[in-house]
Amino acid sequence: MKKLLILGAGTAGTIVANKMIRKLPARDWCIQIVDQDPLHYYQPGFLFMPFGVYGEKDVVKPKSRFLSKRVDLVMGAIDRIEPDSKRVLLEDGTKLDYDLLVVATGTTPRPEETEGMEGDDWGRNVHEFYTFEGAGKLARRLKDWQGGRLVINVAEMPIKCPVAPLEFAFLADWWLTKNGLRDKTEIQYVTPLSGAFTKPVATERLQHMLSDRRIHVETDFAIGSVDNSKKQIVSWDERTVDYDLLVTVPTNMGSDAIERSGLGDELNFVPTNKETLQADGYENIFVIGDATDVPASKAGSVAHFEAEILEENLLSAAAGKELEAKFDGHSNCFVETGYGKGMLIDFNYETEPLPGTFPFAKLGPMPLLEESRVNHWGKLMFRHVYWNALLKGWPLGIGPAMSLKGKRTDLIRQPAVVQVG
Repeated sequence: MKKLLILGAGTAGTIVANKMIRKLPARDWCIQIVDQDPLHYYQPGFLFMPFGVYGEKDVVKPKSRFLSKRVDLVMGAIDRIEPDSKRVLLEDGTKLDYDLLVVATGTTPRPEETEGMEGDDWGRNVHEFYTFEGAGKLARRLKDWQGGRLVINVAEMPIKCPVAPLEFAFLADWWLTKNGLRDKTEIQYVTPLSGAFTKPVATERLQHMLSDRRIHVETDFAIGSVDNSKKQIVSWDERTVDYDLLVTVPTNMGSDAIERSGLGDELNFVPTNKETLQADGYENIFVIGDATDVPASKAGSVAHFEAEILEENLLSAAAGKELEAKFDGHSNCFVETGYGKGMLIDFNYETEPLPGTFPFAKLGPMPLLEESRVNHWGKLMFRHVYWNALLKGWPLGIGPAMSLKGKRTDLIRQPAVVQVG
C-alpha cells in the first residue's frame, strides 16, 4: 500500500487527515499522522482565558476524538525529515516511510529569542497568552491586578493570528472598565509595524478604535531586550517603554525538526509554493497552515481554506497528474473588540480587508470592518463549529476562494503606473 504521512495533528493536520481518508481508496492508501501531544487545543480560546470568558476545560480535548478511526495516529516527537529517502525519523528511533508527505508542524512562541524576556520577571510581570500554560498564568496574574502600566508588545512578524494582540488590547480595555480598573491603568500597544495592522484600510479603522479607547500605540518598535530590573522593554534603536505588566507576543518560529531537516528558512518555516502548497523543490512534499512561509495569515481559517486546495492537489499528486488547484491567500478573521461586539475582516493575497457585508451583498448579515454584536456572537459560536465541523473536514459553506461580493471594491488601492521615457 502507498502511504500519506502527515506531520502534526493540530488544526491543519487533522482537517487534512479527515478529508483524505474519505477520498483516497482504502485498498490503495493508508493515512498516518504523527504528533507528540495527545491533547488538542482550541487556540483561539487562549485569548479569552485571561479575562475569564473561557476556562481551561473549554479549550482542551483529546486529539484522538477528532480523527477518523481509519487514521493511524502515531504518538512521538519528530526528529527530522529525510526527503531523499522518503522517510521521517522520530526521536525514539522509529522510521516512517511515505509516498506523499504533508508538513503541518505549526509554529510556537520562542521567548528565548529575545534577550532577557525569560528573565526574573518571566511568569511574574512578563506573560504571553499564545500557549495554554501562558494564558492560564496570565489569567491568575490579572486577578491580582490593581492598576499600573499594561504594555502589549509584538516582538516581530510573522505571528500566529496577527489580530490577536489587538484583540487582547480591546478586551483588556473592556475587562478593566468592567472591574473599575480602567482609570487606574495605562494601556500601551507596542508593535514593530508602522501601524496597528499590516493593511492600510484596516489599519486606519483599527487606529481610530485604539485611540477612542485611550490605548497608546508605539509603532516601528523592534524589541531587542527586556530589562527585568528596570521593568523596561528596549528596542534595537535604544528606545524604552516602561511596564508594570508586560503581555508579549514573542518571536514565532516553526518546528526545530524543520531546521534539523534542512527544509526551513531562518524562522524554520518551509518555503512553499503559495498557490499549490507544494514544498519548494519537492514534488511529494506539501505544507499547510502555520508551517508554511506563504504570505497569508497564520490562522485557523487559512488552514481550513488551504485544506480545500490541498485536498485537490494531493489527489492529483496521487494520480500522477498536474496540480491545478490554486490557493489565493484567503483569510477570514473575527476581531473581538470588547463590550459584546466584534469586527470581521476578509481578504487574500491581492485584496486587503475592505468594508462591506459578509457573506452576502447588502443582506450580510455580518458587517465587514465594522463593530457589531453579530460579529461578536459569530466569534463565540465558532468554537462549536471548530469542534464539530471544521476539524472533521466538513464543508462550512464558504469556499476557499475569496469573494468580492458585498465589499467596497472602490476602496481597492491600485498600484501606481510608472511611465518610462
